[in-house]
Amino acid sequence: MGQSHRSQKVADRIKVVVASLLEEKIKDPRLGFVTITDTRVTGDLQHASVFYTVLGDEAQRESTAAALESAKGVIRSAVGRDLGTRITPSIAFFPDGLPESALALESLLETVHQRDAEVIALRANAKYAGDADPYKAPREIVDDNPSN
Repeated sequence: MGQSHRSQKVADRIKVVVASLLEEKIKDPRLGFVTITDTRVTGDLQHASVFYTVLGDEAQRESTAAALESAKGVIRSAVGRDLGTRITPSIAFFPDGLPESALALESLLETVHQRDAEVIALRANAKYAGDADPYKAPREIVDDNPSN
């Protein structure tokens, strides 16, 4: 089931608030270069899932995950103040799998390009298995007895 209009608006607002907090207020040295890619909120607006990517290696991803986990309370308080809803949603951070999916897709596309190049190379020296024109030519009817 898709998200309602209200939950989508709340998710978009949470995304903006979390991104601005990470940029301006959270000064944890473990925090790497983080991009908030998506936010999803349950239909009852009680739980928010924030998806993020980190530029860097695995150590930077792990330290950023620890920094986000430790700043979760501050972030939730700021989200609650900004939203002004009756219930402030709990926040969970998840690393986005988009970069890994993109790398896997890129490697698959590279494999396809290599195989296409192999087919083109094989086609250059290929010969027909039968005749060059495999279709039957229409029979010509020869009229030996002209009656004109």
